[in-house]
Amino acid sequence: MIDVSNKRVYAVVLAAGSASRFGAPKQLATVDGVPLVKRALAAAGSACGNHVALVVGADWQAVSSACMPMDGFLLVNDQFADGLGSSIALAVRSLRHVADAIIVVLADQPLVTGHHVSALVDMWSGDDAEIIATAFAGTLGPPALFARGCFDKLMALQGDAGARSLFADERFTLKKITFENAAIDIDVPADLQKLRQP
Repeated sequence: MIDVSNKRVYAVVLAAGSASRFGAPKQLATVDGVPLVKRALAAAGSACGNHVALVVGADWQAVSSACMPMDGFLLVNDQFADGLGSSIALAVRSLRHVADAIIVVLADQPLVTGHHVSALVDMWSGDDAEIIATAFAGTLGPPALFARGCFDKLMALQGDAGARSLFADERFTLKKITFENAAIDIDVPADLQKLRQP
């Protein structure tokens, strides 16, 4: 256990994908005039301050430029084509010496709020083997907090599997917070058009 009043929690914003289904860098698509990646960073930063890492890969110069100036860290994933798992592994390797827990935030969930990210931190007891996931649309997913005891498993992730496999791992205690707006993600242009409709 750690001193929960002094949690070292880092948010990791994943924005490295090539967005092949979207047909353009979806990280730069805007909602209410703000690029998706910048919205995700704002939510992460409002909860974690400058304890934020932005992971970029495809079109990394344009994606990172859209976020400047930014607090926190910029990580370039040269292996972004390998999938989401490679970005999570890179982030955890980079932060494991300073973080007691990390929160995985996706750049394509435009309705995730800083309040929800903060709620994940607040629910964490400080236990090293705890995961706090978001419940939406009958499933569990990101944003999700992973305590230090999960780091080895996260660093071993490969391909596009992401971190959901840890939810069923009996070595970890899984908690959840319901936030239905996390079900809104942007994969194709039609998703964005639907979200923009009044």
